Amino acid sequence: MQATYQNGNIRTRCPDCDGAITTYAPNDASRTFGSILRDEGHYFGGVQYRRILYVLFKCAGCGRGGLAKLHDNGNLHSGALEWFVPTSIERASLPAGAPNGVTSEYREAELCASIGAWRAASGLLRSTLEKLLRANGYTKGSLADRIDMAASDGVITEARRKRAHEEVRVLGNDVLHDEWREVLADEVALAHHYVHRVAEDLYDDRASVEAILIAKGRLSANT
Repeated sequence: MQATYQNGNIRTRCPDCDGAITTYAPNDASRTFGSILRDEGHYFGGVQYRRILYVLFKCAGCGRGGLAKLHDNGNLHSGALEWFVPTSIERASLPAGAPNGVTSEYREAELCASIGAWRAASGLLRSTLEKLLRANGYTKGSLADRIDMAASDGVITEARRKRAHEEVRVLGNDVLHDEWREVLADEVALAHHYVHRVAEDLYDDRASVEAILIAKGRLSANT
């Protein structure tokens, strides 16, 4: 979840509230929190602003502090948010039994996404998908071939095959192989979602999947 700014408050997830969505508000009354102001004409997001402010906030739930960089023209409540810390990582619960390397790659993709490094996150999600398939015996051919083979074997659904191509592989290829382009948060959210779904296909009912993989010669009975 990206932090949003409205009416002088920050709306985002708080890491000290177990990732719950909460409101961070400035606490001017106690003067514990304050701001640093820079007066300068500049543009942000295509809009001209007069001021840059670095403002301290605190979580309404647990009291944790946070720092925001804001742009405005003299009215803080109508300002625009550039960034806010702390970031909070939105973690999906991977199935038990997913290999450590797969889990570590997926978590690093989530870390990149938490700071808006969308291109890095999309590349890592493609890598996670590739590692998932390799761990299940799909080691030959291109990533596209391996996705298709997993669907043909019946260990991922046809719908998942289509989404793995469209939302994960193609996006990752854009980052790794094509000219630079902006990757959007929504694109990464879809890739994150469908890599998780592929992991569920492969590990939620592991005994059944392993039986298919052994029968297809993807894994040995002693694996």
